[in-house]
Amino acid sequence: AFSMLGTAAGLYVIPWCNQSLLLTILMSVIGGSMGILDTGGNVLALYTWGSEAGPHLQALHFSFAAGAFLAPMVAQMDLGSSKSEELAGAEKTNQSVLKSVPTASAASTTPAPNDHRSESFLWSYIFIGTYILLVSIFFFVLFSKSSSAKDKSKASAQKDRLAKYHWPLVGLLFVFFLFYVGAEVTYGSYVYTHAMVFAEMKESEAAALNSVFWGAFAACRGAAIFGAAFLSPATMIVMSLLCSAASSVALAFFSHFRAALWVGSAVYGASMATIFPSGIAWIEQYTVVEGKTASLFVVGAALGEMCIPVAVGYLQGRYHHVPVVMYTAFVTSMVTALLFPAMYKLANWPQQRDSQEVSDRETRKTLLSNSRLTEDEEEEEHVREWNDADFEVVEMNDELKNSLMDTSHRIPGDSPAVQPHLDNALGDPPVVADGFPGRQNGSIDWEKSE
Repeated sequence: AFSMLGTAAGLYVIPWCNQSLLLTILMSVIGGSMGILDTGGNVLALYTWGSEAGPHLQALHFSFAAGAFLAPMVAQMDLGSSKSEELAGAEKTNQSVLKSVPTASAASTTPAPNDHRSESFLWSYIFIGTYILLVSIFFFVLFSKSSSAKDKSKASAQKDRLAKYHWPLVGLLFVFFLFYVGAEVTYGSYVYTHAMVFAEMKESEAAALNSVFWGAFAACRGAAIFGAAFLSPATMIVMSLLCSAASSVALAFFSHFRAALWVGSAVYGASMATIFPSGIAWIEQYTVVEGKTASLFVVGAALGEMCIPVAVGYLQGRYHHVPVVMYTAFVTSMVTALLFPAMYKLANWPQQRDSQEVSDRETRKTLLSNSRLTEDEEEEEHVREWNDADFEVVEMNDELKNSLMDTSHRIPGDSPAVQPHLDNALGDPPVVADGFPGRQNGSIDWEKSE
């Protein structure tokens, strides 16, 4: 909300600015506000929708592409109207000047056209600034009503665990976005000049080629809103990188054929469309993407947007006969195609190891539980064996007692003497608490009923 408020304020003031220093400061404020909006928009989408933020991120970046596609058309309309007014005003002024003062200089005719042009662009700035101001107010209203939701999103984000290689992964994605955005802006900026110099196209054809690139870019981002609901971010990135590599090869080595230039530009624009939002949605699956993490991605993209076009422009100026733009598209496509497998391996290797450790722990727990169960079964079997042995001893003692009693009855006069010895021989071991006789010295006692 604050970033859009700063953008609206800058758009309101710029038409009235007539000093270069003040204009530089205002443009810097708008640039910083847009950078904050780019960072905050991505993080807000991740906080709001979490793992299901893929289609919403694609829609967010489709709005960027749609604005980049429509803004030059709006500016061209304003420029055309101002030029027509300028020509009409200049013609009327020249006729009046020629009638009144034949020796008047042409400098006296310039104020009126400048006034018409500034007035035309003034309404454009006011219209766009008012639109952004209304959206800013809408965000302030949402912020005032969603404090609890914001706290919940922060709490849920803090519960998530950072990846073990969080910062190396962020650094690789930083470089990845640097090359990707640099290649995108470079091709969109210089394809017009390349078409006129190397393909010898007319201005209208070169402008149409540039429109084909950005039109395919915007159309593919619009289609990616629905494709992200069915395809994973990694799948979309791999498909984009493969198409980007194939089209860049065609552009680098076969761009002197017009058909290859037209088809390659369309495919290259479409393949570049989904990489940035898919990259943010992809890394969110492995680690926490907070404000400072997303800001690094935006800084990497901004560095690529600034540095690579400048370097390409410098090299193209020194080597006029070399298609530096197309070679840059080829090199950056190869670099991004090599970086993503490295990032994917780095992001999944700790997860694979952790899952293996978890499976090993589960296996050990299963083995321990089985061993405990085996020990319990062995103990129960041991108790059953002792009980069987106890019953065998009881049966043996019963037989022994019966045989002794029969002997004592057969010997007259000895029964009183034998009976005490019999009792002493069998003994009287202690009885356990539940009333059953216990085992002592390998023999089991029985109650003396006789």
